[in-house]
Amino acid sequence: MSITFGRFSNQPAEFGKFGFQKLNWHAVIIAPNLKSISAIVPALRRGVEMPYEELNKESLLWMYETMVTIRRFEEQSRREADAGKLRGMHSSIGQEAVPTGICAHLNEKDYVLGTHRSHHHCIAKGLDINEMMAELLGKSTGTGKGKGGTMHIADINKGMLGANGVVGSNIPVATGVALTAKVKGTDQVSVVFFGDGASSQGVLHESMNLAGIWKLPVIFVCENNRYAEATPFEYSVAGGSVANRADGYGIPGVTIDGQSALDVFEVSKEAVSRARMGEGPTLIEAQTYRYQGHFGADDPLGYRSKEEQEYYMSRDCILMLQKHILDGAYANETQLAAIDMKCIEAVNTATEFANNSPFPDPKELITDVYVTY
Repeated sequence: MSITFGRFSNQPAEFGKFGFQKLNWHAVIIAPNLKSISAIVPALRRGVEMPYEELNKESLLWMYETMVTIRRFEEQSRREADAGKLRGMHSSIGQEAVPTGICAHLNEKDYVLGTHRSHHHCIAKGLDINEMMAELLGKSTGTGKGKGGTMHIADINKGMLGANGVVGSNIPVATGVALTAKVKGTDQVSVVFFGDGASSQGVLHESMNLAGIWKLPVIFVCENNRYAEATPFEYSVAGGSVANRADGYGIPGVTIDGQSALDVFEVSKEAVSRARMGEGPTLIEAQTYRYQGHFGADDPLGYRSKEEQEYYMSRDCILMLQKHILDGAYANETQLAAIDMKCIEAVNTATEFANNSPFPDPKELITDVYVTY
C-alpha cells in the first residue's frame, strides 16, 4: 500500500536529456500491513533513547550546522583536488540532508557504512574533519594514516566502518554488523548507504532477504540521485522504484524527499526505532540530487539538461531547512550567519591542519596490512 508522505507537491512528468520520462518525484511510503501514516511514525515513539527525538530548535540547528559543514568541506575538497593535492573525488554537494537526517538519531555505538561518495556520511556521523581532510591529502594524521584516501575514510571509534569504492560492497557488511548486534543482544543499529546504481546488485536482495527473515537491526538507505554515473535512473531500474522492492521481503519500503531534512528526520526516526526494538530492517529510498559530476572531471551536462539541474538546485536542501528555521523563529538570520561562519572557519582550520601535516614515513607502506589476532 502506498501512502503519500512529504511537504512538496508532485511535479508534472517531463522528459530528460535522452527522452526517458522522468518520474513524478513525490514521497511515498510503501509499508506492508500498515493502514496509515499514523501507524508508522507515532507508533514507534516508545521511549527509545536517541540523540534527537523531536524536531526542535536544538535538532534543527544541529542539522543546519552539519549540512553547512558538509557543503563547505566538499567545496574545499574540490579546490584541493583542482590544485592537484588529491587524485579526484566524488562530491556529495546537494545530498547533505540524507545522512544528516538519519544520523540525528544515531549515537557513537551505532554503525554507518558508506560508498565511494561518503564525505557527507562521515561528517554526519561525527568524524573529525581535520583528520578527514588530512586523509584526503594522504597525510599521516589522517583517519587512515593517509593510506585510504577519499574513498576509504573510516573511524571505528565513531561507528564509521568505512567508505568503499566497490559498488554495493558494504551492503552485506552492514547486514553482518546488524547480525552481530542481534546475537550480542545490544540495541545497536547498522545503517548502510548506497546509490541507485547499486540498487540492482544481487547482494542487496540477498541482504534484505536475510535481514527480513532474522529481523536484523539494519537500515538500507538508497541515495537515489537519479544517475548511476551517467545512466538515468529511469533507464536502469525496472518498476520505477527502489523502495517497492522491500515488499517482496516483507519489510517496510519508504520513498522520501531526500532534499527535505525534515522528512528524512521523521522517517528515519521510525526506522531506527524499529531496528532498536527488534522489529527488523527498513529500506529507505531518498530521492536526492548531486549538483556536480560523478567525479571531478565529469561534466554532468553531457547526460542531463541545464533546466533539470536548475530545478533541483532551486530546492536546495540547506536553503529549505534555513527557511523552515527562520519561518518557525528557531533562529534569526544573524544566528544562522554565525553558524555559517563557524563552519567556514572549521573547514579552513581542517585545510591548514592537513596541508601542514607530514606524509607517512615510507616504512608505513608495510604496516597495517594484516590483522594481528
